[in-house]
Amino acid sequence: MAAPDENTRRLGSNVILLPEYEALKRGVEKLRTEISLLVLERDQLRFVECRNLETAYMLAVGALEYKAYEAQCLTLRLKRKIEMIQAKRNRQEKVVLSQIEHALDAEFDEYQRKLNEQMEKMNQAIERSHSPFLTNEETAECKKLYRAIVKTLHPDLHPDLTDAQKQLFQNAVQAYQDGDLNTLRLIRAMSEEPPLPDNRENAAAALYREKEWLKNMLTAIHEDIAAIKSKFPYTMKKFLSDPQQVEKKKQELTSIIGQYQDMAKHYQEKIAEMVG
Repeated sequence: MAAPDENTRRLGSNVILLPEYEALKRGVEKLRTEISLLVLERDQLRFVECRNLETAYMLAVGALEYKAYEAQCLTLRLKRKIEMIQAKRNRQEKVVLSQIEHALDAEFDEYQRKLNEQMEKMNQAIERSHSPFLTNEETAECKKLYRAIVKTLHPDLHPDLTDAQKQLFQNAVQAYQDGDLNTLRLIRAMSEEPPLPDNRENAAAALYREKEWLKNMLTAIHEDIAAIKSKFPYTMKKFLSDPQQVEKKKQELTSIIGQYQDMAKHYQEKIAEMVG
């Protein structure tokens, strides 16, 4: 039997023709490019657009939402305090307010944790609102650099990366999130396209495996993007673009705060009567 000529290579029992091999390489490269664009879209949503939307939302109505939740917590606590005092009186036990307050602290610990989280989000939104903004040209360069880094250093695209390369990619993610253009430039200069194996048979086998893997990854990233767009803060995009809706929300929250404050005042007066 004649040996395969120079335009063919053998993979197992199958003959890999040079044109087929080149088509396989092009197909994998097309998938890599498509995935790098999708990763850029996903991370642009996560690290830029959603952060900006959350900042805008918090600055627009976040303070009122915090006050409304704080007023709700106080009202619920006062109502529970009345119940605990009444239970003591029904059992003809001495009412020790310090003990009741201690028990209430434990019961309402989760409410306080959520209040603290809301306050932290407000602080972060205020800090971000004071951060310097990149120019349009700098933003475009950030996207271009980050996409190139994703293509060469993303662990899902390149499972054989060293720990140092994986850390370099994490640094790139953080730099993109922070809009740190200089760091992205540095990381891009340090990254290179990983070479395929020299032996074409090994390279073809690797390409076949990578093609299937990339197809699965493509589906997963599409799902990530859909999930991001289905949740807060992305779902507030339309709301924030409508000043009338924002104003309506503010009025609703102001009304809710007033209602809770009235209830809290009533409960405080009730407690004063019970222990007076």
